[in-house]
Amino acid sequence: MKIRKLETFTNEFVGFVRVTAEDGSTGWGQLSTYNADITAAVFHRQVVPWALGRGILEIDDMVGEIARREHKFNCSYLYRAMSGLDTALWDLRGRLEEKPVVSLIGGEPGRLRAYASSMRRDITPEDEALRFRRLRDTYGFDAFKFRVGSECGLDRDEWEGRTEAIVPAIRKALGPDVALMVDANSCYSPGRAVEVGRMLEQNGVEHYEEPCPYWEMEQTREVTATLSVDVTGGEQDFDMQHWKRMIAMRAVDIIQPDILYLGGIARTLEVARMGAAAGLPCTPHAANLAMVTLFTMHLLRAIPNAGKYLEFSIEGPDYYPWQEGLFVEYPYEVSDGMVTVTDRPGWGVEIDPDWLARSSYRQSEVAA
Repeated sequence: MKIRKLETFTNEFVGFVRVTAEDGSTGWGQLSTYNADITAAVFHRQVVPWALGRGILEIDDMVGEIARREHKFNCSYLYRAMSGLDTALWDLRGRLEEKPVVSLIGGEPGRLRAYASSMRRDITPEDEALRFRRLRDTYGFDAFKFRVGSECGLDRDEWEGRTEAIVPAIRKALGPDVALMVDANSCYSPGRAVEVGRMLEQNGVEHYEEPCPYWEMEQTREVTATLSVDVTGGEQDFDMQHWKRMIAMRAVDIIQPDILYLGGIARTLEVARMGAAAGLPCTPHAANLAMVTLFTMHLLRAIPNAGKYLEFSIEGPDYYPWQEGLFVEYPYEVSDGMVTVTDRPGWGVEIDPDWLARSSYRQSEVAA
């Protein structure tokens, strides 16, 4: 059965894709968040022409061919657009076979441990500790991630002394038994990254994300080789040759592909397999509660080298107002610090019709 129509529903932040097969069957996927309206234009210009009329099960072949056909545009936007096609086709297949995507890729439904992931740097150590304690007591989280340094900050802190204050403050507030992680978002030079890393080790932090500019893999490898804390990274990376080199040089201890930045489930499975062959755990990046966290839940229940946790954003409408009202039924209930991958077909969700009615719409269809 072949692809007959591809539609996008977008605003500036979120873009959904609906694929329709010859028999009228449909599936939902998502373009990567942020500048989703621009990504939708790339989707219809550079992805759709290579997909319409193709078999709905040809996911691996299609994403590989699109990368080759669009070789002069080997950039983030192309893969952010490809992710919409890939994830919609997985949903379509799951609905047709009446199976969840997790089962299609070798896993089974069930529960996952999640870590509460803060996206904020504009928050004091005291206020961050307070909301972590509330999340622990309300939802049972026993793992937390917070921000250090400033984003791509050239060794600068968000404000002077914040990093040195927040790390011990969070540990003291939550006690010795919870797992702590930090994200530096490409802030540090290797020397400064190691200084901060020593403090993290002293406070029992187990995950040190993107300490150096992510494009400077040799710098990250230097930090990885020096510290005992696990250095992690990879969320920004979409090029397979870059991934091969990163893994071969062991630039990080844990790989963190983002399904929507990378181009979809098929390409993320390829990266996860590379990591597994090298003995590296895979803890994907999933920094908001649109569909990327749902995709990641299915992936983690299927890959043999799944990391300890699912990243679960704790930011609500005050920080991410655009992630409100996306689904008919909310898929992210947390209890005892865990989320559940259901056995519903496909991704197991429906997009809210009211949200779709407010979005910008475009379609591409096989000519009659």
